[in-house]
Amino acid sequence: MKFLISSILICFTIHAFAEKQIPAPTVAAKEFKLEKHGDVRIDEYYWLKDRKNPDVIKYLKAENDYLKKNLKSTEKLQKKLFTEMKSRIKEDDSTYPLKDGPYYYYTRYEKNKQYPIYARKTDLAGKEEILFNVNELAKGKNFYSANYQTSPNHTLAALTYDTVGRRFYNIKFKDLSTGKFLKGEIKNVTNNITWAEDNKTLFYIKQDPETLRWFQVYRYNIETQKSELVYEEKQDTFEVYVNDSLVRKHIFIISGSTLSSEVRVIPSSTPNVAPLLLFPREKEHEFSVTEDEEYFYILSNKDAKDFQILRTPSKSPSFKNAEVWLKHRKGVHIDNFIVFKDYVTLASRENGLTQIEVFDKKTKSQQKLNFQDTAYTVELGSNAEYNSSNVRYFYHSLRRPPSVYDYEFATQQSILRKTKEVPNYNADNYVSERVFATARDGRKVPVSILMKKETKRDGTAPLLICGYGSYGATMDPWFSSTVLSLVDRGYVYAIAHIRGGGEMGRYWTDEGRTLNKKNTFFDFIDCTEFLIKEKYASPKKVFAMGGSAGGLLMGAIANYRPDLYKGIIAQVPFVDVVTTMLDDSIPLTTSEYDEWGNPNEKKYYDYIKSYSPYDNVTKQAYPNILITTGLHDSQVQYWEPAKWTARLRKLNTSNNYIFLKTDMEAGHGGKTGRFDQLKDDALEYAFILEMENK
Repeated sequence: MKFLISSILICFTIHAFAEKQIPAPTVAAKEFKLEKHGDVRIDEYYWLKDRKNPDVIKYLKAENDYLKKNLKSTEKLQKKLFTEMKSRIKEDDSTYPLKDGPYYYYTRYEKNKQYPIYARKTDLAGKEEILFNVNELAKGKNFYSANYQTSPNHTLAALTYDTVGRRFYNIKFKDLSTGKFLKGEIKNVTNNITWAEDNKTLFYIKQDPETLRWFQVYRYNIETQKSELVYEEKQDTFEVYVNDSLVRKHIFIISGSTLSSEVRVIPSSTPNVAPLLLFPREKEHEFSVTEDEEYFYILSNKDAKDFQILRTPSKSPSFKNAEVWLKHRKGVHIDNFIVFKDYVTLASRENGLTQIEVFDKKTKSQQKLNFQDTAYTVELGSNAEYNSSNVRYFYHSLRRPPSVYDYEFATQQSILRKTKEVPNYNADNYVSERVFATARDGRKVPVSILMKKETKRDGTAPLLICGYGSYGATMDPWFSSTVLSLVDRGYVYAIAHIRGGGEMGRYWTDEGRTLNKKNTFFDFIDCTEFLIKEKYASPKKVFAMGGSAGGLLMGAIANYRPDLYKGIIAQVPFVDVVTTMLDDSIPLTTSEYDEWGNPNEKKYYDYIKSYSPYDNVTKQAYPNILITTGLHDSQVQYWEPAKWTARLRKLNTSNNYIFLKTDMEAGHGGKTGRFDQLKDDALEYAFILEMENK
């Protein structure tokens, strides 16, 4: 009999492994040839792509059963972890209200309820008006994702909801004066919507039913219940979406690819006119646009790698007429910005740390907010009013729960509105750090670290290291109450801010995409080795976790350095990169050529093939791996993790576990209920704790 000893603070719980490992599910290997550029690849599990094949569903269920039986010994631990995680959630919590016109809008939760209640008041001490109780809407459904947007005059609300998880939403309209839903419903569209100023026209986006590319803009009239096509994006590497500004003069129709943008506008007061091309697309010119009463403001990377702000008159808008309102500052990357009546606020980052800057529109004088933590995240929050006297922002760190602040422009003071209450938690018991690991090519890679104060830095602690590193997205050091269940058991938790992400600016992104993609994987490995060398972690107790494109990262490190990790959790992993990027019928493929490269060109094909996790599984000893997916995943199709699992298990020479867990009722984001999500976390953490001493 084998035993695992897992420390829980100063107590110990013993879990017994099954005496005999339960046989893994069998999956048929059916040779399928894939040929490109004269190169032939054999995909023996290609047939798993057919979700209508009953043998596919049978196999996925068999994998779920295999996981459950082999981790049966952890069921008590999973329940304990779930209870711990739930105990850190204030069940009857609410957000701090946001003023928008005559109302204060907020979201609240009730005890033992899974879903939010959306509500508003005319004043903070006034009577509550419930707009949508999502708990009632979600009754009888295994999956329910919903949000809403009110009309400019606050009398109507458009509810977007998805009951499957594939991100096809329906839109219903509610009369807020009567509390009743109106006749007419828009079906199978995205959740990107924007109201026009006439309070009866809603702009929305329709996606291609096969590729899921957002490509058509429609306007819907509440009174006639009819939709009209406004604009269709023909270029398959571009997607389209809509938004507006705080001053609400125009509806913006944005076409965008990874590296290029284009903007059209429709006056919000006359929404039935044809869109006007405002700023045409240009190769490798990315920009976003907002406005005030007189000018369009453009956040542009033209001749400004980390972006600058241009301004052009609304009466004669063009790039030629644009002036540089805030010039490019080397080393300061502007993530986004908001234009108020008298101020412009920026969310920027310098040396990998986020910051908030405020500029007076008349004098251009700068106010820069200061923060004390060495590793933290600050971000612009929801701001609804153009003539506001303050800007709302959120601040949190690995050890500090998120706080809501309003920064007053006139007094230059931040007012704390609310700190999220986390029961059974004391921030003083933890320490967070920000260190730099040296990558093999000399780059300094930031790493954020959380640990308990009493955890010794002597090379004996277990480690969970996470990363993402794609699309210029950032994995900033935000607070997570769930990871405390590992940290309280002596784990060091680390986030590697690797290249491909946007933490250090645009050059950081460029050094981790297309023909530089391997930097992402090597950075993660080098960060792991750094933490071991600096005695943050035991070399025998290292675990890694990543999801989606971070799951691709997990697949790559499993192939490159399987000896370095005791266990890996790959959540909804994008691992069959060559095949997916060659199939333009698969969702999101063509719009991502600028991220991964177009394998229809041989140089990109060869490079992608050299790291694609599925194509590089070899006969070697792999660590314990838990792979998760959703049957209805619209971003990474379920068959990628399923095929990868089968091939890993076929070629693995170790006796370590390879598990696949398929949520048969969810998509890319997993379960929707706030407590149901914790069950997935509890399973993953139980897997880590069980494998720690296996």
